[in-house]
Parts: sequence; C-alpha cells; structure tokens
Amino acid sequence: MNKQVTDNEPLLKAFLRPLAEFGTYISLERGLAANTLHAYRHDIEAFARFLQESGVASFPGASTKHLLQFLKTLEKIGLSATSRARYLSTLRNFYKFLCASGIAVDDITQTVELPKTGRQLPETLSIDDVLKMMVQPQTDEPSGIRDRAMLETMYACGLRVSELCSLKNRDILPDAEIVRVFGKGSKERIVPIGSSALEWISHYQKTVRPRFLKKSSIDDVLFLNQRGGAFSRMGVWKLVDKYARQAGLSIHVHPHLFRHSFATHLLEGGADLRAVQEMLGHSDISTTQIYTHLDREYIREVHRTFHPRA
Repeated sequence: MNKQVTDNEPLLKAFLRPLAEFGTYISLERGLAANTLHAYRHDIEAFARFLQESGVASFPGASTKHLLQFLKTLEKIGLSATSRARYLSTLRNFYKFLCASGIAVDDITQTVELPKTGRQLPETLSIDDVLKMMVQPQTDEPSGIRDRAMLETMYACGLRVSELCSLKNRDILPDAEIVRVFGKGSKERIVPIGSSALEWISHYQKTVRPRFLKKSSIDDVLFLNQRGGAFSRMGVWKLVDKYARQAGLSIHVHPHLFRHSFATHLLEGGADLRAVQEMLGHSDISTTQIYTHLDREYIREVHRTFHPRA
C-alpha cells in the first residue's frame, strides 16, 4: 500500500488537536456510537498522514488539490468507490466543523464530488437457506443451543452484529414479544420478536447461560462465550460462516446478510415499508417526514403476520 496513506509515523500536534476537538464534538453533541467514532478518526488520520507526507503541516494548510490527490491515492491502492465516498463524507463533516470552529477558513471539500458507487442491491438468503442454517447447530450440546438462539434472534429482529453482541437479558421482554435494541448513536428502538426465537432464548437462558456465567461476566450480557465474556463481532462472523458452510450454501454468508434477509422477507410477504424501516432503526425515520411514528402494536402485528418464523 502507498506510504502516504498507511504510514504510522506520529502525527504533528497541529493535526492531533483539531482531531481531538472534533472527536469530543461528535461524541457529545451528536451522540455517535463508538464504532462510528473510530471510523471517523481512522479516515481523518489517514488524510492527516497523507498531508504530513506531502509537506502540509496542518488541516487548514491543505487545499482542494491535496484532497483530490488523496482520493486518487486511495483509488490506486484498490479502495472501492464506496470506501472512497466514505472517506470524503467523513472529511466533509470534519471540515464543516473546522470552519464552524474558526480553525479553518476554507472548506476544501465543497467542490469535490463523491465517487460514483453505483446502486447495488444487497444479497439475501432465501427462506430455505435460513431454515438450513437454523438446523445446523448441534442442540444436544450447550454451545449449539446458544448458537441456535443467536441465529434465531438475528433473523427474527434484523439486528446488526454489534446490536446482537450488546443485547442484555433485560432487553428481552417475552410477555410483550418485543426486544429493546440500542443501535447506532445509542438510539433505542423496540423490535418485535417471534415465538421461535423467544423459545430458543428461553431454553438458552435456563439451561446454558448459567453454565457459561463466570464471576467476571459483566452487565447482564445475554449471549456469552464459553469464557463467560460477551461475544465479539468476529466471534459472530465465525459462527455464521461455520453454519453456512455446514449448510452447503453457495454464497458467502455474513451476519449482515441476516439483516438484509429479514427486511427482504418481510417486504416480499407484503409488510408495510415504513414498519420495516422502523424495525431496522434506519435514521431516515427520525429525519424524514414520510416516516411517521407508528403505533407499536401495529408494528408487532405486521411482524407477527409477515415474518416467516414469528
């Protein structure tokens, strides 16, 4: 890879101070999730290193030409248009902050267009594929019961992998058939959950979780690994990949594919688009007038009626 993008040479203080101030701003003012903060910092640091290697000593000292060269370098090292668009989006937010804070005078991102990414429909699993994966865990073993409960929960609620890993016991409300989910920016949403997932969660909670629970286990985390700790994102990826291979599926299966499939199967079944978007927790619901608040009982009914395993 190009040294100007990946070099780990320490950054000058002139770069570090505004980066730290921006991190405080987006953390406190905008309430973004830790993963988002990390991604922002990664992208801005990469641009800072590029500038430093190019002889530019601060963010205000950069020009639009430097930004275009940076994006061209990203393209040369093989980053996709989608990834390059993400970098530019991050830097746009950053330079708006710099200008609003009086740190910079010119917004060098204003005249730069986003790379064309095309519009690709996400891959999804068929309902048969989902069923094949669900029966792969060996449910005569403790870990198999847990894994089955995790797969059922991901598909039943359309969860992001980070949301699955952070689920707490207290977030499962079986009598109401709902789950409290804390998504991006720690925003809470209520998602219906079907009877199949609830049964496996209950089975896991009663028979398996107590075995995995250690004194070091913290904060009521629902799904525990055999060391008593919370599942990592990579742990879930490995679990999903393992059972997809066992099921003989021909496509590459990752946890987010369950989320795509959740939405697709509901919509194909005739579910209302607004209800599905609220279940997914898409930010457009809170920022766009078309997505009005929906009665929770109505959302539960949509899920109950159209989800294949409700």
